[in-house]
Amino acid sequence: MPVWLQNEGAWMALGVSLFFLVAGVVMHRVFVRVLRGPPSPPPSPSQPSEPHE
Repeated sequence: MPVWLQNEGAWMALGVSLFFLVAGVVMHRVFVRVLRGPPSPPPSPSQPSEPHE
């Protein structure tokens, strides 16, 4: 095992880095899925085109 991996801090840094990489991949997949989702229906008009009497 290399000398730089024998330190406890090195393993913590690798673990934190791996965590952020995984979190970034998951967030990217969520954003892409949301943006590629079906478009929402257009909002209904607040004022009708024909006035009611």
